[in-house]
Amino acid sequence: MFITFEGIDFSGKSTQIKLLKDYITEKGKDVLVIREPGGGEIEEKIRNILLDKKNLEMTPETEILLFSASRAQLVRKTIIPALEKGTIVISDRFHDSTTAYQGYGRLLPLDTVLKISEFAIKGAIPDITFFIDIPVAEARKRKIEQGHDTLDRIEKMEDDFFGRVREGYLDIARKEKRFRILNGCEKKDDVHEMILKELMRTGLTNV
Repeated sequence: MFITFEGIDFSGKSTQIKLLKDYITEKGKDVLVIREPGGGEIEEKIRNILLDKKNLEMTPETEILLFSASRAQLVRKTIIPALEKGTIVISDRFHDSTTAYQGYGRLLPLDTVLKISEFAIKGAIPDITFFIDIPVAEARKRKIEQGHDTLDRIEKMEDDFFGRVREGYLDIARKEKRFRILNGCEKKDDVHEMILKELMRTGLTNV
């Protein structure tokens, strides 16, 4: 089973991923948690380039190709082998992030974005995707609480950028049956319970 979590920055994805991982582990199932960009030696080097605050002159075209290069490596060297062994894979972001961030956020042509993603993922489509949705104003509040000095290159983007990204996610959710929209402003335990109920409701009972 391949489960992905999506959302704008500070939506609470990482918290929900940890809760789900702990739940699956307690059930005695093999689970692998990965993050994007990153996950392996090569992928982490690309991640450092992408998120480095010094790289403010990076173009949207360079950005999408770097994200996709990291993803192509991760899919072929980690995700597909793990799924073939029967491991449950949970990914903190996947190709939908590229559609939302580089397509809607950076305003790159969507047909080009989708073609690049299709090549990178090699048919590794998630079984279910949880979109943790929060308003941009809530994301800004959480960003301020975290502290400006800790923000990476993308987290430093302005509200209008994240507004386009959020609308992009909502548009994807309307088109993709595997998407489940969850209210990220709810209590974390309540969101976790909704995730478990949705997995059971959809027949994905391996967890």
